Amino acid sequence: MHIDIDSGLLKEARKVPSPNFDERPENININLLVIHAISLPAGEFGGPWIDQLFCNRLTADDHESFRDICTLQVSAHILIRRTGEMVQYVPFHQRAWHAGESSFQGSECCNDFSIGIELEGCDDQAFEEIQYQQLAGLTREIMKHYPTITQERIAGHSDIAPDRKTDPGPLFDWERYYHLLEYKEA
Repeated sequence: MHIDIDSGLLKEARKVPSPNFDERPENININLLVIHAISLPAGEFGGPWIDQLFCNRLTADDHESFRDICTLQVSAHILIRRTGEMVQYVPFHQRAWHAGESSFQGSECCNDFSIGIELEGCDDQAFEEIQYQQLAGLTREIMKHYPTITQERIAGHSDIAPDRKTDPGPLFDWERYYHLLEYKEA
């Protein structure tokens, strides 16, 4: 994988630019990776709805469960679909709106200093092996360009917003992910 550090874009990702981002605060150190999970509608995969949510094109008419979320202005840097496809919404050097009210090791407003990766999934279904492979490869590439992101500075959304969020959920296999982070193909 290859991140162009000037553009902040992952070469291998399909680009779907989101309007839901802004500049990070000056002199901010990008030093946290946040792993999320999303499915729209809940428990369904493969549709156009995540792209539409992150691009402010989701409507209440699309599905009854979208009524409460269709006006949200949210995004992530990358989505890893269940097929392994990667979709980039926000360049890495920009601030995506993925964490909401959040805190990590005493620092508030995690959007300021984090990169957000969404996995297409939910709390009650296991993730696909290809998603772990892609996530580990992407994480290694991110760590190469943002060396203050270490394994100790990788968190789930539930870790930074425990009163609000449960993702990536109990079926996310952290041990598998960490093992893959250490493994590098020759």
